[in-house]
Amino acid sequence: MRATVRGFEIYKGYLDPEVQAALVEDVRHVAEAAPLFSPEMPYGKRMSIRMTSAGDVGWYADRSGYRYAPTHPSGAKWPPIPESVLKMWRDLTGLERMPDCCLINYYGEDARMGMHQDKDEANFKWPVLSVSLGDAGLFRIGNTTRGGKTESLWLESGDVVVMGGDARLTYHGVDRIRFGSSSLLPKGGRINLTCRVVHEDL
Repeated sequence: MRATVRGFEIYKGYLDPEVQAALVEDVRHVAEAAPLFSPEMPYGKRMSIRMTSAGDVGWYADRSGYRYAPTHPSGAKWPPIPESVLKMWRDLTGLERMPDCCLINYYGEDARMGMHQDKDEANFKWPVLSVSLGDAGLFRIGNTTRGGKTESLWLESGDVVVMGGDARLTYHGVDRIRFGSSSLLPKGGRINLTCRVVHEDL
């Protein structure tokens, strides 16, 4: 089922259980090559989520700021984006241009993501594709500026969101997860994959 909320295209139940399980295995392979880590934000506090990336670059944060980096904190190159993820990108965006980064966020029981814009990319004409796996997350959608009324909905395992057009720079976040609501991950928690085009085309 497809719905549009404030310009966000929400595909409820887009991935069936078998595809979800296969995606989790693909994520595990990425995490073996580029282990999950908790980045430190510019003001010194560590994020409550753990993350890693696949692709040409990975998203990174430390006291110097937010940016995309060519290597994992270990110094190793990021592994390639799994073909299963690229297929979703092609199917839902219809684009020939492939993403440069697939950011992988893991939410434990008390993890959350504050309201933010995805704005570290060179050109905002490209959409962001977001995939939810595991426990449900309460997704909050705001406005293109901070403040104002927001709207929230639960994203469940297998849901996919495309943020493009006017929604590309809309503030959004995850207020909490419903820990234990899914059996996909044996130890619980939520995995979120976001695919982004980072570099400007030559």
